[in-house]
Amino acid sequence: MRRIAGIVLAVLLIGGVVAAVVAGRDNEETGTATKTVRMVIGSEKAAFFADPDVVKALAAKGYTVKAETSGSWAMEGLDLKGFDLAFPSSQAPAAELAAKYEVTGTLPRPFYSPLVVVAHRGAAEVLAGNRLATLDGKSRGTLDMAAYLDAAGDDRTWQQLRGAAVYGELTGTLYISSTDPQTSNSGALYLAAASYVANGGKVVASDAEVEKTAPLLRKLVSVQGAQQSSTDAAFRDFVSGAGNPLVLVYESQVAALLDEQANPGDLVVLYPDTTVNSDHTVVPLTERGRAVGELLGSDPGLRKLAVRHGFRPQGDLAEFAAATESRTAHLKQQLTGVRQAPVPTSAVLHELARRARG
Repeated sequence: MRRIAGIVLAVLLIGGVVAAVVAGRDNEETGTATKTVRMVIGSEKAAFFADPDVVKALAAKGYTVKAETSGSWAMEGLDLKGFDLAFPSSQAPAAELAAKYEVTGTLPRPFYSPLVVVAHRGAAEVLAGNRLATLDGKSRGTLDMAAYLDAAGDDRTWQQLRGAAVYGELTGTLYISSTDPQTSNSGALYLAAASYVANGGKVVASDAEVEKTAPLLRKLVSVQGAQQSSTDAAFRDFVSGAGNPLVLVYESQVAALLDEQANPGDLVVLYPDTTVNSDHTVVPLTERGRAVGELLGSDPGLRKLAVRHGFRPQGDLAEFAAATESRTAHLKQQLTGVRQAPVPTSAVLHELARRARG
């Protein structure tokens, strides 16, 4: 009888193990397991993909994302074998990557962000007092790009501006800090906007127009010395009080900071009156990559999380306006008075960046 009982117990135990394995398989098939998606992204999106709520939302759709950061233009030089998607910060580097990897079809563009200039209040007030900017209040305004480029072309210094003498940190040549245009999207788009203004409100398209605008672009870059490779590092330096009084960043970075800090000190956000929106564009390298890229733009929960991180979802201004209602002291909900400059072709933009870097 003991032997029979032992055999029965063994059969029951084996049956239990088999049942557990089957249950585990059933769980995987019903979505508790996730598919890993490897991506390379611009650094300005690192906080978004690291957000536990974003991780949870993607897992609910069946995906675990592993993200590595890179300058948007530097992605072209990476070996992306084994990656599911690349996610640079605008359409131009995305188009080059799509051509390189023979990606066909529409490239998903889930959200975008305009470029802005962050300043401390003293610097912003001096700019306004010298007709280089106008202020809507204490913490928001508009930068006059034509006037600023004229001042930069004349090598104007802070000391030559009325009212600057009371601020000890405002010394030396007046300039906006930007990232390296040969590796970083924001630096390249800065040149796109500046060249458009310098070319009389026309996109630079010919060798003659490159020659015409290159000396000014060279001044804008050479005065900075060493440049950061990412806007994330440049913005962190500014927030910590280090570096230049004027820094070019993405609006999304400012919006995310305002979401974290109720009191950002004397931060002022200046919207250039001629700028370029950064259309964050997905280059799907696999079907998994395409699925995640499309989810970012279509899933309501992920769209809300993108707005939390300061991005403007494509196709619905109301989402951004509703989420940033408490931040209008710093942010423009509607980009009224901001002109969107067309971006030169990738070949022209590469040449402008090369000439600007000397």
